Amino acid sequence: MPAKKAGAKKAFSFVVDCSKPVEDKIMDIASFEKFLVERLKVEGKTENLGEAVRVSRDKTKVTVTSELDMSKRYLKYLTKKYLKKHNVRDWLRVIASNKDRSVYELRYFQIAEPDEEE
Repeated sequence: MPAKKAGAKKAFSFVVDCSKPVEDKIMDIASFEKFLVERLKVEGKTENLGEAVRVSRDKTKVTVTSELDMSKRYLKYLTKKYLKKHNVRDWLRVIASNKDRSVYELRYFQIAEPDEEE
């Protein structure tokens, strides 16, 4: 039986693109980053990020990099929770980018006004 090779650990990297709400000054990117740091659970405990999970931000994007197994869906759940807490969940939605599937985007709901007929 051949010996198993110890492969390099794959780091999971997810991005939440908040460019539209940040440009419209609906959302503060620093508070979103702080929310993720406080709420992300590692091994069942919050505020237990250590070296395994890193949360960083630039002007309009928050990046979560994890050396442990992490669900992309969990990041979506936390993003929705943040939006609900700040009362903007009714106007924004979290969707996966068409270009890169490891990126979530915050977009406005497309509300179509019904056409008035005479």
